Amino acid sequence: MDRDPVPIGRRVAYLRVRRRLSQQSFADRLGKSKSWVDKVERGVRSLERVSTIREIAAVLRVDPAALLGRDVQSAGAAERREGVARIRAALSAYPMAYCRPADRDVMSPDRLAREVRHAWMTYQHARYPRLVELLPTLVTEVDRAYALDPEAGRAAVVEAYRVTAALLVKLGEGSLAWLAADRAMSAAADDRVMLACAAVQLGQVLRASARAGAVMLAAASQIASGTPEAMSLRGSLLVQAALIAARAGDERVVDDLLDEAAELAVPVGDGHDHHRTAFGPTAVELAQVAATVELGDGPQGVARHELAIGRDGWRWLPVEHRAGHLIDAARAYLLTDDVTNAARVLLRAERIAPAEIRDRPAARDVVARVARDPAAPATITQLAINLGVL
Repeated sequence: MDRDPVPIGRRVAYLRVRRRLSQQSFADRLGKSKSWVDKVERGVRSLERVSTIREIAAVLRVDPAALLGRDVQSAGAAERREGVARIRAALSAYPMAYCRPADRDVMSPDRLAREVRHAWMTYQHARYPRLVELLPTLVTEVDRAYALDPEAGRAAVVEAYRVTAALLVKLGEGSLAWLAADRAMSAAADDRVMLACAAVQLGQVLRASARAGAVMLAAASQIASGTPEAMSLRGSLLVQAALIAARAGDERVVDDLLDEAAELAVPVGDGHDHHRTAFGPTAVELAQVAATVELGDGPQGVARHELAIGRDGWRWLPVEHRAGHLIDAARAYLLTDDVTNAARVLLRAERIAPAEIRDRPAARDVVARVARDPAAPATITQLAINLGVL
């Protein structure tokens, strides 16, 4: 549930302190009395005139919109909730409901494959609001096709549920993401490759469950390391198992798994996206950063981050992957008390993938943590205010 909007007076007080202005000096710059400023900040006196808000914003060196609060963000949050509700409704249907004679044609396998590819591209470009709109129809269509012809529709339904789970993890909808990942696992049945693909998303969903690591390793063991596609799948599952181990604080297991993943990544190389994994040497480096942050080693996380983004493979990764990594990098910088660089990478993430910051609760939490630090740059403060997290 969204919190109540922060009163404008509190915003003024916070930003005034950030500018290192006393109430008296602030009042002098506005041509007001100290008593007037005190009443505004305590909410005793309301700010209704646009001209006054603009004057205050000019003194505080922020956009006037930053003082007005969460109107835009609240509208976006409401749309997101409505979209998730539609996805939930689509997931609430079961394939058996589509076994009756169809009242309209089922999408052809080729058309479904194109729609699934489009959904994945939308996700990888971090266009989450658009994907929220697309998924209810896509889930319904792949379920209909799968119910009427399980073999022909299996690949599409597994991939549709995978991308649905991936998006729901981003949106902080853990229970619903688990349902989507479980549906993908069930549809994959005894197809080892499809099962491994679905397990990658299951690992994302169950990051906090130590038991899930065993599932990742079991799925990985079923994939022989022969082709780049197979090595990408196996390596991605090892990465997921490592991140689960990192969440559990098991550093030795993390090192072993990521070392094995790094060996698999070398022959695969960067710039590929086999099975929608984007697996390669750079992806493993980014996983090293995420794992190191989970283990609480900020200096090591920062060092690995700065090396990773210098790789050629960095620019070949999907936008979503890069932006998500920058959130991990911000956490690493926070662990070293480097608020300036934490703010810098968050603003970079917001530039390349706005939805990664605006629609992902975990990212919004990091923005709030950085913005609350007295040493944080004004730019991150304004972003936090615009997001409604400050």
